[in-house]
Amino acid sequence: MKILTIIGARPQFIKAASVSREIAKHTSLEELIIHTGQHFDENMSEVFFNEMDIPEPKINLGIAGQTHGMMTANMIAGLEPVFMEHKPDLVLVYGDTNSTLAGALAAVKLQIPIAHIEAGLRSFNLQMPEEINRILTDRISKYLFCPTTTAIKNLDNEGFRNHDCDVIFSGDVMQDSAIYYNKIADEKSTILSKLGLKKYILCTIHRAENTDDLQRLESIFEAINTLNQELDLVIPIHPRTRKIIEQKKIKCNAVLIDPVGYFDMISLIKNSELVITDSGGLQKEAFFFKKCCVTLREETEWVELVEEGFNMLAGFDKENIITSTHTMLNAHPDFNVNLYGNGHASQHIVLHLLSVLN
Repeated sequence: MKILTIIGARPQFIKAASVSREIAKHTSLEELIIHTGQHFDENMSEVFFNEMDIPEPKINLGIAGQTHGMMTANMIAGLEPVFMEHKPDLVLVYGDTNSTLAGALAAVKLQIPIAHIEAGLRSFNLQMPEEINRILTDRISKYLFCPTTTAIKNLDNEGFRNHDCDVIFSGDVMQDSAIYYNKIADEKSTILSKLGLKKYILCTIHRAENTDDLQRLESIFEAINTLNQELDLVIPIHPRTRKIIEQKKIKCNAVLIDPVGYFDMISLIKNSELVITDSGGLQKEAFFFKKCCVTLREETEWVELVEEGFNMLAGFDKENIITSTHTMLNAHPDFNVNLYGNGHASQHIVLHLLSVLN
């Protein structure tokens, strides 16, 4: 049985690492990985394949650096002949990027069943391109693997029980990767010694709603500069974010470093005092490594982290960010709760696919 897996962005590489490793255990399954090229430079793509032993992509479409519509359209045009040539029994997509939607649309037009890993997530903010991608991908997928019970409730509320699809609670494959690579990262990462880091806050900023709004971005960096007077902030800076702050001459007193590989990111999370981010995946990764989080958004798909006291939504207001950071630095929630499947999500997913494909 042939599975074509579509990936294109950093979070998808991390998720695919665990699922592809599980697929490889079964001789009845053949997986071909297609890289759209959405994240293309070494620090955002190649390093993950090298570190995490992800199978080499069969094809790299090299599609990046375009508007959302043009990127998605070109990905569909590039994927369609690949699907027609290889005739997969299933197309597997992850998360909520343009690569996700393009893979799903190209597949459904050819009547190929789609499995969506990380289905059912909702921010309820249609200003986010990711929200549109995940809603549309869910609606045309046959197998919806949900990482949380909240995701299942979201699909139930949208009437998915009346659609011709399977809604499955799988747990979160990112936790599988966090557990599997934890000790390897301890052995291989040297980032702390390279940077001379001791006590610090880890911060990432890349969401378009923050980077493309000058007022928001300036407010966020004003908060960062204030907090940096109390505790060092380290920012693995997204190339697009770096370009914008340089163009707009936004002051940043924090330690800016290039994007890092997965092992270095694990080390940075584990040894931090706190995580500040507008990323979806990093909110969970902070939890996996027992760190509290402040999220630079006004909503999150990972509502259970907020409800259980592991995360605070600070938005982009300077004072809210500073206050939330102080609150979470002094918080001590109980991390011994099972929110995401405790590292068995990939196994659940592959076993379900085996049962329906054979």
